[in-house]
Amino acid sequence: QVQLVESGGELVQAGGSLRLSCAASGRTFSIYAMAWFRQAPGKEREFVGSIKWSGGNTNYASSVKGRFTISRDNAKNTVYLQMNSLKPEDTAVYYCAAGLTWGSISYTERGYDYWGQGTQVTVSS
Repeated sequence: QVQLVESGGELVQAGGSLRLSCAASGRTFSIYAMAWFRQAPGKEREFVGSIKWSGGNTNYASSVKGRFTISRDNAKNTVYLQMNSLKPEDTAVYYCAAGLTWGSISYTERGYDYWGQGTQVTVSS
């Protein structure tokens, strides 16, 4: 089992920055990749970006590419989501997820086995 705990969500003004953290514990050696998803009110949960645990290769949704950066600290078993130039449409609950494998489904919820509880990000205009 892998446990994930997100933190860092808060209210921020448009154009501002925020960094989310996701701390993993348990069988972290089994993690192949981690990702961030988000879910806005009334919308489906969507892929934000991912990072491979070994090697650090990243992928991003087009809506956040160039503004968001995912990084990891393997020693701390923590993944970060640095969000810059925030827009009101970035308002959502942000979820961290861990996957034990990698493939075409790694851009969807089905590609991940463990999930955090979510952290609220609100961007005011």
